[in-house]
Amino acid sequence: MSLDELRTLLARHARADGTTAIEDVLIGREESQAPHASMTGTVMALIAQGAKRLALGERVYEYSAGQYLVASVDLPVTGHFVGATPERPALGLGLLLQASDIAEMMLQTAHSFAQNGTAPPALAVSDAPDEFLDAAVRLLRLLDQPRDRDMLAPLIKREILWRLITGEQGATVRQIGLADSNLSHIARAVQWIRDNYKEPFRVDDVAASVGMSTSVFYRNFQAVTGMSPIQFQKKMRLHGARLLLAAHPKDIAYIGYHVGYDSPSQFSREYRRLFGVPPSRDAIKFTVRITGEENHDV
Repeated sequence: MSLDELRTLLARHARADGTTAIEDVLIGREESQAPHASMTGTVMALIAQGAKRLALGERVYEYSAGQYLVASVDLPVTGHFVGATPERPALGLGLLLQASDIAEMMLQTAHSFAQNGTAPPALAVSDAPDEFLDAAVRLLRLLDQPRDRDMLAPLIKREILWRLITGEQGATVRQIGLADSNLSHIARAVQWIRDNYKEPFRVDDVAASVGMSTSVFYRNFQAVTGMSPIQFQKKMRLHGARLLLAAHPKDIAYIGYHVGYDSPSQFSREYRRLFGVPPSRDAIKFTVRITGEENHDV
């Protein structure tokens, strides 16, 4: 079975930082079921053991062994692994999706793909066909074959990408490579909000900056992210606040103000709603972690 060999290869080659000797190929190994907030990246993630549940806005996605998730935009999510333990960790393969590679492949094919007026959701889950799993196994085998790796890995990565482009979630993947697609416009807007999340903005202005009418922009933004632009900004503010809190756990009030909140109570309330604990509780945890590291160094 391809899935059995895939699990074996993933377990053998998993590193603490998730990287591998093959460019854009990642291996995930997770023993904890604790929820955590993160950014998706633009990626294909294939689960070989265990299951993962992700929440994006009001949408919840779950995928398990033999299924893959595609993320076409780098978005803030909250997720956790289901049933992961030290004895049976979750194992998965990740492939970073490069817009240039997708665009090149679509230009090289004579096949025409239907276009939809509204951008597809940024996250999508499907069962992995046998030929997809077979290609993933052949790719990971190259980690044990350094002589062949540089020559053959790019070919197998292209095969996997082709399976994605022509597969069940092909519409989501293909949009990544289309410079003038609705998804590319929304991706630019997402990046702008991420870069300027501290500042108030008008949705009309952001829509105009990416060349879309307000109504079309709003509809597509909701379709891709599952959130309104203002809800997305709120999530980015809270993610930014948590990063700052980890480095400066004693400056809660300033951090809330720094990321755009005028009201400390509103900051605390919305932080708790997203991360499950108020910033003051996280501050205690981060302070203990920093103190522990300092004591260890001594």
